[in-house]
Amino acid sequence: MKNFIVPPVANYICENCGQEVIGGRYHNHCPHCLYSKHVDNLIPGDRSSDCQGLMEPITIEQKKGKLRIVHRCLKCHKLAIVDTSPDDNIDLVIQLSVHQ
Repeated sequence: MKNFIVPPVANYICENCGQEVIGGRYHNHCPHCLYSKHVDNLIPGDRSSDCQGLMEPITIEQKKGKLRIVHRCLKCHKLAIVDTSPDDNIDLVIQLSVHQ
């Protein structure tokens, strides 16, 4: 069983803030508001979740020198953790890290 599936690159409109997100390595969350969408089920990148709820960024954690966003699904409450992107709104990253 793989630990990660590389999904196809696709641009999308963020369902939280309405900004266009350009696909790429970090296209699993919106760099403007840091929200994501619950699209993966068992394996990151599998895009097989039936939930499709918005994933709210709730905190920042650090692991091996990387900042990571912890998301909670607003629909089913599943937690997911993703790496931050160089394009992320640094003010929101700092705000989330301060409110731990």
